[in-house]
Amino acid sequence: MSRIILHVDMDSFYASVEQRRDQSLKGRPVVVGSDPKGGLGRGVVSTCSYEAREFGIHSGMPISLAYKLCPDAVYLRVDMQLYKEVSCRVMEILRSEAGRFQQVSVDEAYLDISENVRDHERAVKIAQKIKAQIKEQEGLTCSIGIAPTRSAAKIASDLDKPDGLTVVEPDRVARFLEPLEVRRLQGIGRKNEEILQGLGIRTIGQLARFDRNKLVDVFGKWGAGMHLLAQGVDDSEVEERGVTRSVSREHTFDVDTGDTALLYGALDNIAGLVHKSLHKKGFSFRTVSVKVRQADFTTFTRARTLYHDTRDLDTIRRVSHELAREFFDRRKIRLLGVRLSNLCKNKLRQTTFEDFI
Repeated sequence: MSRIILHVDMDSFYASVEQRRDQSLKGRPVVVGSDPKGGLGRGVVSTCSYEAREFGIHSGMPISLAYKLCPDAVYLRVDMQLYKEVSCRVMEILRSEAGRFQQVSVDEAYLDISENVRDHERAVKIAQKIKAQIKEQEGLTCSIGIAPTRSAAKIASDLDKPDGLTVVEPDRVARFLEPLEVRRLQGIGRKNEEILQGLGIRTIGQLARFDRNKLVDVFGKWGAGMHLLAQGVDDSEVEERGVTRSVSREHTFDVDTGDTALLYGALDNIAGLVHKSLHKKGFSFRTVSVKVRQADFTTFTRARTLYHDTRDLDTIRRVSHELAREFFDRRKIRLLGVRLSNLCKNKLRQTTFEDFI
């Protein structure tokens, strides 16, 4: 029997919560992110209302560009505490209907209801019940995709926003995917999309029919993985994630800078912040990553994994310095970030920087 998986995605979550909090914002373009400072702001758009999207604004866009596209929009700072409180209540609604549950972000989750229902007619009723409960309790809408795989369910939830409900039955997964642009597949970002287009591949159907060996030659193992996803094959399970996977912090400079003393000082400050978060959560780490965004928005990441777990602040500082150093004599820097991953709880051994040399 095929699985029945729901992907639930809250519609324009941050902006919708803000419009609910302030009813005067209903029907208006709302942009949640940082202060645009009259078009000189340094941050990015976290999310925006559907009214703002009509002006071409989207998440991840520089806040300065959003301001140019729609200076009359309402610009609000992120209120993560509020969004998390609403998210917790929404996730409890979803969890109550799931056999298996997996929250993947503050505003989206997968539900495997295969053990609870045997047909898609019943699955649709559960989806409608979820939508009604969220609307009644929180005054918010969500979009839901129903499919036999996680990847198809996620794509389906995005096709009829806002307040959508799309069902993909097992015998038509390949037909459903075929005409869609390849970028809709998880893991295919802008760079991979450009490479695929260079191979004459623009739709998921074209990718499914392409020679797998040639894809492996170009993309390595991921070539075979994307080929399977394009054919509707995805055996990944819906699994509860009960542990924190990483801690990270970023800093955007008010003015692009090439001052190495300022850059290293900023890295040390960020390292201190992630170390404080790590200590508070009771974790040790093995992997340090840095994120460097240049003035032209070109972004690089570098990572290093240690031989042993550690909680050592000096290790975070030294490794982040080494990873970021290659970028500091190129162009001016706009943003720096540090991320710690491969986290473990309650490690007894405290190692230092020298352990990985």
